[in-house]
Order: sequence, then C-alpha cells, then structure tokens
Amino acid sequence: MNNTYLGPHITMEKRNKYLVPCSNHFYKNPPEIVKGEMQYLYDSEGKKYLDFYSGVSVMNCGHCNAEILEKTIDQMKTLQHTSTIYLTEPMVNLAEELSQVTPGDLKRSFFCGTGSEANEGALLAASLYTNKSEILALNNGLHGRTKLTMSVTGIGMWRTDSNPVGGIHFVPNAYCYRCKFKNSCGECGMECVEAVEKTIKNHTSGRVSAMIAETIQGNGGIITPPKGYFKALKQVLNKYGILLIIDEVQTGFARTGKMFAIENYDVVPDIITMAKALGNGVPIGAYITTDEIASAFTRPSASTLGGNPVSAATGRAVISYIKKYNLCQRAQLMGSKLKDGLLKLKDKYKIIGDVRGLGLMMGAELVKENMEPAVKETDIILEQLKDKGIIVGKNGENRNVLAFQPPLIISEEDIENLIKSLDEILCNMQYA
Repeated sequence: MNNTYLGPHITMEKRNKYLVPCSNHFYKNPPEIVKGEMQYLYDSEGKKYLDFYSGVSVMNCGHCNAEILEKTIDQMKTLQHTSTIYLTEPMVNLAEELSQVTPGDLKRSFFCGTGSEANEGALLAASLYTNKSEILALNNGLHGRTKLTMSVTGIGMWRTDSNPVGGIHFVPNAYCYRCKFKNSCGECGMECVEAVEKTIKNHTSGRVSAMIAETIQGNGGIITPPKGYFKALKQVLNKYGILLIIDEVQTGFARTGKMFAIENYDVVPDIITMAKALGNGVPIGAYITTDEIASAFTRPSASTLGGNPVSAATGRAVISYIKKYNLCQRAQLMGSKLKDGLLKLKDKYKIIGDVRGLGLMMGAELVKENMEPAVKETDIILEQLKDKGIIVGKNGENRNVLAFQPPLIISEEDIENLIKSLDEILCNMQYA
C-alpha cells in the first residue's frame, strides 16, 4: 500500500478548512479511503473493508471493475467530450439500449450529469406535456439537491432550502412498519393510496402534472411498498390525468433483482429517472419517457456534460456487464440469503424491529421499546462494523435504519461475514 497518503487526520483538517460545512461523515474517526477493488475498499493505512453500501447504491458492478474501466479508458483516449449539441455514436447507442432494458413503451432519453438533474428534467417534461404545474410527492422521499428536487423531498433534514417551491403536495408513503392508518401486514386496505385521491380532490387546484416516487425509498429507510401499491396508485393517477414519475436513481440496474425496481410491481410508469449505478462511478444521469410525452419537449435544450462519450460508453459497458454476469438473478439469490440472515437476527435481537427490501437493497430498522428509533445505537453499531472491516449505510427519517446495498458481485461468504459480525456486535451489546 502506498505510504505517501496524507492520512485521515491531515485530510480531515483540509476538509474542515476548504469544504462547505454541510459535508459530513458517518464515523467519529472516518478512515481515508484510497483504493477500491470490486466489493472491497482500502484505507490509507492498508486496512481492507467489505463495502456493503456501494457508495450509496452506485458501484453495482464493483469498484474499479476492470471490464468496465477498459471501455471507459478506451473512450477517453478516443473522444472525451463534445456536448449534446454534436452528434456522437456512444450517446445514441446508450439511448437505444435503455429503450430495450426499460419496461413498456419507454423509449426517449434525455441525458444529464446527476440524479437531481434527471428528476428535475422529468418534472419539467411532465409539466410541458400536461400543461399543468402542481406536483405530488411522498413523505420520506428524497429526489435531489436542486431547488425543485429539494422541494419535492419529504425528509426534513434534506430540505435545507428555507424557501421551497410552491404547488407541491405531500401524501402518505407506504411505510407498512409504521403504518399511518394502523393497519397490520396482510390487512392493508391501501388507505395510503386513498389519501392520494383525497389530496388531489381536496388540496390541489386540479392541475397536477405528475407524482414523483421512488420505488423503494432509499434515504427514507428502505421503505418498500406492498405488492399491489403501485398498481392501485397508477389507477388513481390515470383517473386524473396525472403522470407517474418513478425515481430509480438508487434502485435501478439490477439492485432489486430486476433491471428496474418498478418491474417488481408489474407497472409501467410514464417516466423513469436514473443515475448512480448506470455509470458505476462515472457521473451520469438520465430520464426516459414515451414518444408521446417526449414530443412536447421541442424547444432547444442541452446538457453540457450529459451523455458525453465517456459516460455513455461506460453506461453501455455497465448494461453489458449486468447481462453477461446475470446480476439481476444474482441480486435475487444473494438478496434472499441476506434477508434470511437478517430475519434470523431479528428473531434473536429485539433491537431489530423490521427487515425490509428487495434483492440487494435491504434495511434493518433499529428500535427500542415501543418502536422508539434507536438512533444512538445505530451509530454505535455502524462504528463497530467499520472497526470489523465492514461498511454499511444508515438512513431513515431518524437515521435508525441500517442500509445494506452492496455491490451485486458479493459472495455468499461476504454475506455470512456480515451476518456473523453483526451478530457478534449485537450479542456484546446485550440486545437479545
């Protein structure tokens, strides 16, 4: 391992001096990460970590994946940038491939640089097509850092803009573990969907362009709706001529066992947004929609870096890698093993209140008595897992949900290592 790194203390000093103070870290003493290799990360002192968070659902195909990097580097050596105002083959080829791997008749792509831009662009497209301006969004959703996407975000800690955009109406999410309507599993009457219709009728002007929703709410706490939720929701939205925008920024590209998580619900949305895993570490974002909806967006628009040849070539390499190594099926298989392990720990330790998710997007909500969020305990467990060489995430409105979103190429041994380490920590903390 290279010994010329500054080290975490000096790097932290520079971070505190030169970065905007909104940037924070999970750990009290964060390691300085200097190298990635498939499902592993290494710090400046040579310590190896099993990455069970993938840089927040980005590295689906693994860190520094040699097969993907080869395509990226080849393109960098040939043509690095021209902008969308010039004709390049990698961008149109990626658009063609996205039309083939997305559900239904989704066909037309707009490329940009981030998930925030993708969501912002999708909301604009919906407004142009419907000629309406109001928006529906879910409680506990997170859609980005731009003015509009922050305004449609339903988690207080991420709504840092003190003057959000108006005309946005929030509706209950399908948070079954903490059901607002006091339903229990198996007895769901989809009151959260009924609440959407009541909001449309009673709280809007009747000119709602779209509803934006994550298939699984990542930052919200891996909140996973029941099977019939999106079908019921789409029926209500269709009734009022409202488009459904599905945010697949975290859930896309095989993470949930399908290329896109919404496919688990047998629903075709009007627009899908994507980013993160499409570039496997290379910045890229996009939304895809139908011919009909896209036809309303004719006035000139461009994204300087969106769809540039390097990101487009990388995106194509990612899709190829997912298909070649059957990562959808692998996410299902490994996800099942991960969920089984977490459920066994739930039976053993009362601090685990709920285990939820699909494929390799799993969350374990940690609670104290009366379902009170175990916030401090979550941080302690996160820190101890890091000390054992395992990186996991945390999310949720109260930051009390352990998030397991590893590279999809992890092994059964990796999962066993995680479960064993978490078991040891919970046992030592006497949570049985």
